Amino acid sequence: MSATRLPHEKGFHISWDQIHRDSRALAWRLDKRGPGEDGAWKAVVAITRGGMAPAMIIARELDIRTVDTISVKSYHHQDQGKAQILKRPDPEMMGDGTGILVVDDLVDSGKTLELVRELFPNAHFATVYAKPKGEPQVDTFITGVSQDTWIFFPWDMALQYVEPYRGTD
Repeated sequence: MSATRLPHEKGFHISWDQIHRDSRALAWRLDKRGPGEDGAWKAVVAITRGGMAPAMIIARELDIRTVDTISVKSYHHQDQGKAQILKRPDPEMMGDGTGILVVDDLVDSGKTLELVRELFPNAHFATVYAKPKGEPQVDTFITGVSQDTWIFFPWDMALQYVEPYRGTD
């Protein structure tokens, strides 16, 4: 066996049920923690594409009706490169980020959140999952995973038959 592991060799598979449960848990953790009256949040901004499902669930759970996106590209397949913004949310709504909840599925190296935090320094950054290198960039998360774990999200997967571990009978 090779000493170098490919990203998929230490995989953490997330089902639709799991991402839904974990996103709801994140919503509950964020409830009444916004700067608005009664701890309300002004808006949710999903970092696309991975943050869209958690952001939708959080917006529903916390009854936040204003939802926008920021499109940041930092991966090409499983290779991470320099993060670049492809689409920004409404500037009038965003301001410096005060009262805005920025949501992503995962913080890995932290480069994406670092870039978005530069634009909106007072926003609250929340992710469902966090790796150690990225943790300093996130304010709230649910589950920590090791840096060398590759997370397989349900929107990236298809069901297929898998041979048994031992034998084929």
